[in-house]
Amino acid sequence: MRTIEIGGAPVGDGHPCYVIAEAGCNHNKSLDLAKQLVDMSADAKSDAVKFQTFTADTIVSSKAAAMEHISGGSGKSITDLFRELELPTEFHKPIAEHCHQRGIPFMSSVFYEEGVALLEELKVPAYKIASFEIGHLPLLREVARTGKPIVLSTGMATLCDIERALNTLSSAGNDEVVLLHCVSNYPAKPEDYNLRVVQSLKATFDLPVGVSDHTPGIEMPKISVAAGADMIEKHITTDQSLPGPDHSFSVDPAELTAMIEAIRAVEAMLGSPRKRRLDSEHEMAVLGRRSLVAKQEIPAGGEVTDDMIAVKRPGSGIEPYLADVIVGRKVRRAVAADEPFVWDMFLE
Repeated sequence: MRTIEIGGAPVGDGHPCYVIAEAGCNHNKSLDLAKQLVDMSADAKSDAVKFQTFTADTIVSSKAAAMEHISGGSGKSITDLFRELELPTEFHKPIAEHCHQRGIPFMSSVFYEEGVALLEELKVPAYKIASFEIGHLPLLREVARTGKPIVLSTGMATLCDIERALNTLSSAGNDEVVLLHCVSNYPAKPEDYNLRVVQSLKATFDLPVGVSDHTPGIEMPKISVAAGADMIEKHITTDQSLPGPDHSFSVDPAELTAMIEAIRAVEAMLGSPRKRRLDSEHEMAVLGRRSLVAKQEIPAGGEVTDDMIAVKRPGSGIEPYLADVIVGRKVRRAVAADEPFVWDMFLE
């Protein structure tokens, strides 16, 4: 399977899971709060922190109905609701600079073509295409032409939708894509996640595949890594009680730290696919496994017969499956009862 590099970090099978802390719109239009989200991401050792680049006027028609999780029954117009969630254009540069100071890559989901130029000025290492934009082919082409890696979220999408988007990106000269399995509900139900889709997407498209998690808590990311996810995207907040559509199902600083620590622990437990005896098992292999031992005393020059052999611990002697090999051979010295057979006790 292909490996995609984001800012020099490899993403794909055999590499550490790339963790994106999704600040999203949880900045609440406060530059100070946005910087706090950067700080918590860096402190937790996230691989990147990601915001969202859109304007209300470019993302939604004034005639559209409001999503319930965004409107919260406020009665505000859909345009006004999105305007409250915008990351102001003038915030982008100071946030990116703060990311640089904290040593964490700045990323953003871009929702309109003009936003690509803004993010190019800030030298983002990769672009995120949100699930809602998978059919926005002009945007996909604009992002593809940057030549940067692309994280493509697939909530609500069919395989045909994904194939169309990948073909669009490829035709614009960009095949550097990480797919994110996603359930576009806020919050999402754990039972809707169908994490076996991760392997289905890998097998179908031969690309790295991660999970964008919209469930509360940190169980889904841990299980996703065990299911083969190469990337985890998780919404973050400084305080789950803050106003806004995404704070309630986002993880707070302590949870983000615990999540990343758990992901690294899961990776350590998954380890290597190579089946072998571990160095840590050597003592148990010697003490606990069985080998061939003399059932009785055998004089020097004596010939070993089947009824002279027992199978007992320790495992330091000849392995039991080789019993037929030593039957009929003569010993060069006396062998005591219960003594393990070893090769140098036999005559050539």
